[in-house]
Amino acid sequence: MGNFLAGKVVAVTGAGRGIGRAVALAAAAEGAKVVVNDYGVAVDGAAPAGEVAEAVVKEIAAAGGEAVAVADDISTMAGGQRVVDTAVETYGRLDGAVCVAGILRERMLFNMTEEEWDPVLATHLKGTFTVFRAASAVMRAQRSGTLVGFTSGNHQGSVSQANYSAAKGGIVSLVRSAALGLHKYGVTANAVAPVARTRMSAGVPTRLAGLGEPEDVAALVVYLLSERAAAEHITGQVYTVAGPKIAVWAQPRELRAAYAEGGPWTPQRIAEFLPGTVGVDPMPLLSEVAAMERAARGGSRPNA
Repeated sequence: MGNFLAGKVVAVTGAGRGIGRAVALAAAAEGAKVVVNDYGVAVDGAAPAGEVAEAVVKEIAAAGGEAVAVADDISTMAGGQRVVDTAVETYGRLDGAVCVAGILRERMLFNMTEEEWDPVLATHLKGTFTVFRAASAVMRAQRSGTLVGFTSGNHQGSVSQANYSAAKGGIVSLVRSAALGLHKYGVTANAVAPVARTRMSAGVPTRLAGLGEPEDVAALVVYLLSERAAAEHITGQVYTVAGPKIAVWAQPRELRAAYAEGGPWTPQRIAEFLPGTVGVDPMPLLSEVAAMERAARGGSRPNA
């Protein structure tokens, strides 16, 4: 076992399988005491099974680490609070909260139902909020701690996952808000957009480029939870891990601006002025969608 997280207490949601499990195991292997949360559902959020979290706790214990299981549903305020309370009640503090839990219910936007929208937003976005909200109160009092949210490259948009993309975009904004609001208390917040082989990535309709393993992602998360990252003041960032590649996403910013002169804007003036002066920021995914459509007509799958 290593000591990169020695003495720290870390809670991980969605830790029963895939990336969440890899994060929990890696954190424990680096000396952290771990709260393993997983509601134990299928990819679509159905059929919860509490023993999924217990199985990971047994793995950690067998390797010489310390962990406790929480099978609560973090899409509820009580569930998110329970994850944090368990850390404090069992280990006396909470140094890191990593929110990986998520589900998928794919559908084209014009066919998507409320039953396909609400649970996805509740698990990803609200589930991150419930844990962040409870964890930030503890970390503020401690004057230290790290929040890690999980987003996706799909926060740029998606052809058939508007619910998932909306949730992942919301997580990016939530992380940046947490970074701004908690900075003066010594608490950092960052997001990870993984590209890794999991149950959820298996159903992606394009061939993901640079597909890595959950353990690749876990290594970055362990670093973000560490004192080394805190010393570098890393906060408000979005990182992608795709196999051997680590990348950082740009912060939102204006590209170009124009100002009306000699009177207010009118639709006519905007029509004459906007296209050639302010212009657009090209959407790279549009060309990929076109490639997907051509490939589909030809019976193959494009690289994404």
